[in-house]
Amino acid sequence: EKQVLETPEERTFQYQDSLPSLPVPPLDESLSKYLNAVKPFLNQEEYQRTEDIVKKFEKGIGKELHEKLLERAKTRRNWLEDWWQNVAYLDLRISTQIYCNMGGPGPFIEHCWPPKEGTQIERACINIWHTLKYWDLLRLEKVAIERSGNAVLDMNQFRMLFCTCKIPGVTRDSIGSYFKTETEGECPSHLVVLCRGRVFAFDAVHEGNMLTPPEIFRQLTSIQKTCHSEPDGPGLAALTSRDRTKWAELREYLIGLDPRNLSLLEKIQRSLFVVCLDDSSPQATPEDYTEVTRLGLIGDPTVRWGDKSYNGIFFSNGICAAFCDHSPFDAMALITMLSYVEKTIIENEGKWKGSEKVRDIPWPEELVFSVDQKILKEIEHAKECYYQKVSDLQLVNYAFTSFGKALIRTKKLHPDTFVQLALQLAYYKCHGRPGCCYETAMTRRFYHGRTETIRPCTVEAVEWCKSMLDPSDGIYQRLQLMHKAFAKHNKMRKECEHGRGFDRHLLGLLLIAQEQGLPVPELYVDNAFTASGGGGNFVLSTSLTGYTRFSGSALPMVHHGYGFFYTIRDDRIVATCSSWKSCPETNAEVLCRTVFQCFQDMLQLTVTAQL
Repeated sequence: EKQVLETPEERTFQYQDSLPSLPVPPLDESLSKYLNAVKPFLNQEEYQRTEDIVKKFEKGIGKELHEKLLERAKTRRNWLEDWWQNVAYLDLRISTQIYCNMGGPGPFIEHCWPPKEGTQIERACINIWHTLKYWDLLRLEKVAIERSGNAVLDMNQFRMLFCTCKIPGVTRDSIGSYFKTETEGECPSHLVVLCRGRVFAFDAVHEGNMLTPPEIFRQLTSIQKTCHSEPDGPGLAALTSRDRTKWAELREYLIGLDPRNLSLLEKIQRSLFVVCLDDSSPQATPEDYTEVTRLGLIGDPTVRWGDKSYNGIFFSNGICAAFCDHSPFDAMALITMLSYVEKTIIENEGKWKGSEKVRDIPWPEELVFSVDQKILKEIEHAKECYYQKVSDLQLVNYAFTSFGKALIRTKKLHPDTFVQLALQLAYYKCHGRPGCCYETAMTRRFYHGRTETIRPCTVEAVEWCKSMLDPSDGIYQRLQLMHKAFAKHNKMRKECEHGRGFDRHLLGLLLIAQEQGLPVPELYVDNAFTASGGGGNFVLSTSLTGYTRFSGSALPMVHHGYGFFYTIRDDRIVATCSSWKSCPETNAEVLCRTVFQCFQDMLQLTVTAQL
């Protein structure tokens, strides 16, 4: 009889050690790409000056720095990793909860769970249970390895979804990550619940078995009953929304007040994730998620722990949202997990079909912090600062429903590029000039790779925008320029994903100079560097959040800028756009509506051309 060989299942993290190292691109290549990218923002004279600066850099200090960077790369599998973590996230001193965190609405209102009062706890416990199943799969290394074509992608970020928390420091924060796979050892298994200014914890595993939804229901109901029948707690979580140094100092003060406060803080840090029971009831429809997104990103600061890598927010009408610290992972890891949760919830029609039996499990414990008048005053102050800052945010989250990925693909166009070029055109229409733009490309085909910057505001894109706004240009002229702009963008995306972008390379050279105590090279103080978006000055901060039902967003990078995040589904494009009300030139609502109009214009172009 023929023996059937079982192919052993792939383990989630099995290829981590064989992923290629992050490459350092050739210096001349990066500099010529940089020169190309600054062109749309300079006149002839300015460009000439920048070109001279770049040539000088390439022959002189740039060459030395590049050689030192290559040396660094020899001894590391990812020369960028710790630098990026620090520069992009941990060194920031502003309120990261407000300016850097990411969040988004759950799409359950579109199928299993329309908004309905009184469903908060029952839906929360089903959602939590499916999330715990994912944690279990990850511990067993049974989460499928992601690939791009044939290339295996780095899975390290998935470890940070659970048991991970940022810890504030006076000059630099750190990340505490306590997740372990089953082979690595014990992993924390408790959840933290925030409700009406109070903090509770309970174990999600009892006698070796995960709590079932009815058991989680019992825990959450008891917490809610307690909170609703007694005065609100102090709302200590609001302190995580302060600027980092202040929060670090207050945290030290708390620990000095009572050493038990430290073990309570550690309990929150080590928890699987944080469950937030929010009393608001946001409105939402499949076409307009604005209010849920707003409350998810900038809702009540006393019921979310801003430093936690994952906060599951459950509103009183059964709508949910996610809210995350951005430092340990990028959005795609989170979206992969949430999509799994959504898929399994849909398979079970949003219900629990298992046993209703509730074991005799320990009741949740309340984490009661010792606080004094100073801390209570600081919490009040933190809330005031927070609401004052977030009230300035204009944010919309709308679905464009005329078409989506399916129709765009029939035109042989890349859907992501389609949206990016529409955004370039919309910005040009609204502001009368090119908008320097940051789009995230992922570099996960390399060991611990995270992101590289695609700069969509190319010479080709600007030429096309001008043509679209020039009434004397014909359809074919516009179409030809559009195809050129598409080709350029697709080429850049591919280069970036393969480690041949230039932004991270230029950052690396600057950081080498800083580490060696050398003066900042002229290239970085040249007006062209900032005008084209360098040094975190991009007017458009954008990202494709994939092709699922999950959309998410972050806030604008600069005061006169926009955040523009989008998800592309078969039949629609869901966009979240944000700007600051205190900036008179920007208007998130207008930009978003203009982008939607540009989608129509671009499609019209391809249709007319085919006639």
